[in-house]
Amino acid sequence: MKIALHDADRIGARKKKPYPNLALLKLSAWHKAHGDAVSWFMPLEQYDKVYSSKVFLFTPKDPYLPADAIKGGPGYRNYDALPEEIEHICPDYSLYGLDYSMGFTTRGCIRRCPWCIVPLKEGAIREHADVSEFVRHKDVVLMDNNALAHEHGIAQMEKLKNLGVRVDYNQGLDARLIDDAVAHLLSSMQWTKYIRLACDSAPMMPIIEKAVRRLRNAGYSKEIFCYTLIQDKNESLERINFLCSIGVSPFAQPYRDLGENPKPIEQCLKNLSYWCNNPRIRKTIPFSEYSEAVRYQFKKHKKAVVYASL
Repeated sequence: MKIALHDADRIGARKKKPYPNLALLKLSAWHKAHGDAVSWFMPLEQYDKVYSSKVFLFTPKDPYLPADAIKGGPGYRNYDALPEEIEHICPDYSLYGLDYSMGFTTRGCIRRCPWCIVPLKEGAIREHADVSEFVRHKDVVLMDNNALAHEHGIAQMEKLKNLGVRVDYNQGLDARLIDDAVAHLLSSMQWTKYIRLACDSAPMMPIIEKAVRRLRNAGYSKEIFCYTLIQDKNESLERINFLCSIGVSPFAQPYRDLGENPKPIEQCLKNLSYWCNNPRIRKTIPFSEYSEAVRYQFKKHKKAVVYASL
């Protein structure tokens, strides 16, 4: 059969290239293993079957996608899992030309944060896979939503440490579950970039501070990255400034409504996000002095010192 794969998020956001679509990586591997010809979707070509996967609700529709395309992913509000024989196949890393491995060791989460799609998409925390199923490179991206919340997730961390691979828990680790033992485990692992945490509300601030202290005491010396949900400008700015004060790198993410008719993101939150996520600007001027003119000058000159001449 002639199979076409369609990564809706890459088509709809050409300037930003999100992570490779793991479902498509697995579909490619399964179809190739069964002798099918697999390629990326091209509108003028004819195919026996077209798969389209979309992660983000805000990704626009592709008008060239055929009506009989098989659509999956939260961007289509389709939360069905892949068949087991496809879900547990090693991904076809050649599809995107990847030089790192990707996968889940656990699925689901113990939390039910109201802004998060994971409880709807994946449900409760559970064991999913052994790393031997998908690790084929020195660098590994783990997509677990709360690996520390399950004994299997922690056991797989031990296994990754013993394999000597470099890891990135891309969705973040739950700071509430970082005790001294976990801190020592995390500090003994190799990381491709940094440990990722999340500080999505004010009550998380002292928890993040404690987790950071434990990680530092355990010997972790690299950068600590922190996802930061922003809804209320003033409250969000307080959390961002707090994270900076304890040596953590915040990454602001404006809240996106998951409803049928989501409200657009307020411009003040877009501005706060841009200011926060551009350290050259954030470390040079306070947000109260940030403006579109400042942003333009930074982009034009690409030097933090330009602010002195404004």
